Amino acid sequence: MTSINRNGLLAGQVAVVTGASRGIGEAIARRFAMEGAKVVVSARTEVPDDHYLPGTIHETVAHINEAGGEALAVRADLAVEADRRQLIKTTQDAFGCVDILVNNAAITYFIPVSEFSEKRFRLMMEVQVVAPFQLAQLVLPGMRERGRGWILNVSSGAAIHPDKTVSGRGGTVYGMCKAALERFTTGLAQETYDDGIGVNVISPGLVATPGVIHHKLINEQTKDMVTPVEHMAECCLRLVHGNPQELTGRIDHAHLVMEEFNLEAAELI
Repeated sequence: MTSINRNGLLAGQVAVVTGASRGIGEAIARRFAMEGAKVVVSARTEVPDDHYLPGTIHETVAHINEAGGEALAVRADLAVEADRRQLIKTTQDAFGCVDILVNNAAITYFIPVSEFSEKRFRLMMEVQVVAPFQLAQLVLPGMRERGRGWILNVSSGAAIHPDKTVSGRGGTVYGMCKAALERFTTGLAQETYDDGIGVNVISPGLVATPGVIHHKLINEQTKDMVTPVEHMAECCLRLVHGNPQELTGRIDHAHLVMEEFNLEAAELI
């Protein structure tokens, strides 16, 4: 039976997971809680009316706490600097220094460059590039002081240069954001190598999250490529424990991590 293991792999550690009201972020929060982490669940959605997709931070937290875990909901609009700072401050006030930061939140518009508004461009860059950068800055002092920590950034295959001979569907800005996130990851991994801090990227592949379904990314051509969200959660867990000097600076894909470490995805609480 699936349950919380207070003495698990992440026992007593504090994890912040952004974009955790639904989908991949929610799954990561649940999986980390199962291994004993105190999880701060963050997103903009507090009540169902806040978003057109299902799921709220309070629902995620309730699910964890009712299973015997420990979680806290903190609303944060990651496009707003004050919210980013408050997210980390609230976490530290409640649980102490952050041991694990998962930058999963994203906002995406699939629009061709010629039609992309500056407002939407800046919003995507703010949430998917600036926010992970600043959140890392905010948690690094505590990690360095204690000589340990993990930062995991969620990317996408969109970061890879596309085939120019195949017609695109307006994913250029999304790809830009993810490519920047990956280069940030490897650079930060280099800077923190001697500090006991592991910094990695993982791409989920195609997961049937509410957002993926909304954007109609699963169709007849892609339906056989769908990856269970439990696989992504398991891979994220694997990339935030162990020896950081042996597990840092990686640009990983979920299916490859599953194979490399011979993982079996746990049923989520």
